[in-house]
Amino acid sequence: MGLNTSAEAPLPVGQVSRLIGGWIERLGQVWVEGQITQLSRRPGAGVVFLTLRDPSHDISVSVTCFRQVYDEVADVVSEGARVVLLAKPEWYAPRGQLSLRATEIRPVGIGELLARLERLKRSLASEGLFALERKKPLPFLPQLIGLVVGRASAAERDVLENARRRWPAVRFEVRNVAVQGVHAVPQVVRAVKELDAMDEVDVIIVARGGGSVEDLLPFSDEEVVRTVAAARTPVVSAIGHEPDSPLLDLVADLRASTPTDAAKKVVPDVGEELERVRQLQGRGLRAVSSLLDREERGLAHALARPVFVHPQRMVEMREDELDALLARSRRTLGHLLDRADSELAHTLARVVALSPAATLERGYAVLQRADGHVVRSPQEVSAREVLRARVAEGTFTVEVAPAEASEGASE
Repeated sequence: MGLNTSAEAPLPVGQVSRLIGGWIERLGQVWVEGQITQLSRRPGAGVVFLTLRDPSHDISVSVTCFRQVYDEVADVVSEGARVVLLAKPEWYAPRGQLSLRATEIRPVGIGELLARLERLKRSLASEGLFALERKKPLPFLPQLIGLVVGRASAAERDVLENARRRWPAVRFEVRNVAVQGVHAVPQVVRAVKELDAMDEVDVIIVARGGGSVEDLLPFSDEEVVRTVAAARTPVVSAIGHEPDSPLLDLVADLRASTPTDAAKKVVPDVGEELERVRQLQGRGLRAVSSLLDREERGLAHALARPVFVHPQRMVEMREDELDALLARSRRTLGHLLDRADSELAHTLARVVALSPAATLERGYAVLQRADGHVVRSPQEVSAREVLRARVAEGTFTVEVAPAEASEGASE
């Protein structure tokens, strides 16, 4: 329950410590799992002091147990071992210190560890963290490689020497970390995040030599796996040897069987690339030469054709054809003009023969009244009417005689 305190009415430290102890005393026993990082077993002492650490987080707690409790597992439990213990929280009031009093300690065996890893593997796989479509391709020639590796380790030497032997100009950004023990997980996570945040880093290699299942456990830790899965930079896993397979191998964009293999897969061999360039140059030269030879033969074949050997022959042939067409057109036009002339002369003769002037030439005359109408019947004129007579040589007037008079008329 809450306490009524104020700046004017504070509680003494001892009372606060006793109150905290009272609350903790009401807590029951709990099963706790962790890794032993410190072990103090003094000769003749009846109590053993341990420090139990969470392998995935930077959290630890002090543990005490009676000597006989620890002696039951002393042959299989030492610093670095994973254990499960039954303990009750205790509060040491004089120093204000929390600890656990263990009444039973059980080592976590290899079988149990492997079973837990298998359960974690299935859980992460169901989230799609191991899916192939998530894998990022590695750059052909990385300019700067991030390397997460143990300090002065054989793995670091293998990666650096083999990579520089293959491509001397390659550069590395190295992060030395603990690769086993309680500090491995946070240091590896921090190193990967630092390298991933650097834009100039093209690929990250996480490497270490071989070891036991317990030694490689940090590289199957869930936090490490999720950190690698979230990285935007391609990550290569080079943990242990060929048979070793931590969960990091499954989430990484590429798995290398050894640190040396990682250097070979990440960095191209300059000699091999130069040889490949020479081969490609040779293939390109042969392809171009073959193309030129084929085109040269085609050109020679085309030039051997008659049209290229005697190019003026086509013009001469066309010239003869043009002359023939011109002569034919002239003949055709002459025939058309002659026929048109004949038709015109015939038409003109018909017109002349049928014209009034020709009729007048034969002695006929045309009588017209004063209004210009042509007289076609005797009933159209009256006696004494003056008419105009038109003959071939000109015109003159006539007067119509009375009916009893002679049919002729004179002026």
